[in-house]
Amino acid sequence: MSARLILNGKKAGRPDVREAVQRVRSEGHALEVRVTWERGDAQRLVAEAAREGVGRVIAGGGDGSINEIANGLMALDPAARPALGILPLGTANDFATACGVPDDPYAALELAITGDPKPVDLGRANDSFFANIASGGFGAAITADTPVELKNFLGGGAYTIMGLLKAINFRPYQCAVRTPQGAVQGSVIVGAICNGRQAGGGQPLAPGALLDDGLLDVVFLRPFPAPSAPQVAAEMMGRVSSAEFVMRMRIPWIEVEAREPLPINLDGEPIRETRIRFAAVPGCVRMVLPGDCPCLSLPPA
Repeated sequence: MSARLILNGKKAGRPDVREAVQRVRSEGHALEVRVTWERGDAQRLVAEAAREGVGRVIAGGGDGSINEIANGLMALDPAARPALGILPLGTANDFATACGVPDDPYAALELAITGDPKPVDLGRANDSFFANIASGGFGAAITADTPVELKNFLGGGAYTIMGLLKAINFRPYQCAVRTPQGAVQGSVIVGAICNGRQAGGGQPLAPGALLDDGLLDVVFLRPFPAPSAPQVAAEMMGRVSSAEFVMRMRIPWIEVEAREPLPINLDGEPIRETRIRFAAVPGCVRMVLPGDCPCLSLPPA
C-alpha cells in the first residue's frame, strides 16, 4: 500500500528526515513526499492523496501539523479517508510523545508505514477538529496587564504549572458551561478539553485520557488565592485525593457560552467564539500507533 509523507516545509531540510525516507524506500516501501509551504497546504494535500488512492498519509511535523491533516481527513467522505501515521518533528510533539510514537525519524516512519491503523476519536469544537487538546481562557479580555504566562497559555505556548499559577489575579469571564452532568457552577479561569493527555512539552493535563473511549477529559482551573498556589500545583499534578480548585470531568460533550468571544486554541490553532460545543467524535480516524500505545484501551481478554 502506498504512503505519502506530508512534511512541514520548515522540516524539509533535516538530514535525518531525508536519510529516514531513503532508508524506508530502500526496504521496498512506496513512500512519496509532499512539502507544505503555507497554511492550508496540508488539507489540500490530504484531499489530493485521497483522490489518488493513497492508503495512508503521514503527518511530518508537530501537533499543529497533525491538527491540520486531521481536519483535512475529516473534510473527506469517511470511506475515502486514508489512515494517518505520525512523524514527530515539532518542538514538543506532545500528542505523539504521549502515544509512544518513536522520536527517531526512521523508527517513526517504519511504524507509520507498516503499523496497523486503529480507529481513534477526535475532538470537535463547532466546525473544527482537534487531535490533542483544546485550551481556553474563560477570563476577562486579555490586556496589557494580563500576566505574560497566562497570555502564553491562551496562545497555546505554555501549559506549565507556574504559568497557571500566575493566573491568580485573572478575573474570569461570565459564561455558562453545560455538560451531560448539568451546568458547571462558579467561575473558571482556564480550561482544557482533552482528547490526548499532555501539552506544553510534557505537562500531563489528562494523564488518564484515552483516544478510543468516545469521551473528552475536561480540566478546569477555578480562581484561587495566592497562598493556595502550592495546593493548586499538587491538584494539577494529581497528588491529592480531593481537589478544591482543579475540576476534572470525563464526558462526551461540553458547551460553553459567553457574552464576548472566548479565546480558544485547538492544538495551538486559535479561534474565537461566543458559543462553542466541544464533543468527542468516536472512531472517526484510523491512526497508526504503537501496539503498546498507553492512550488506547486494552483489547478484550
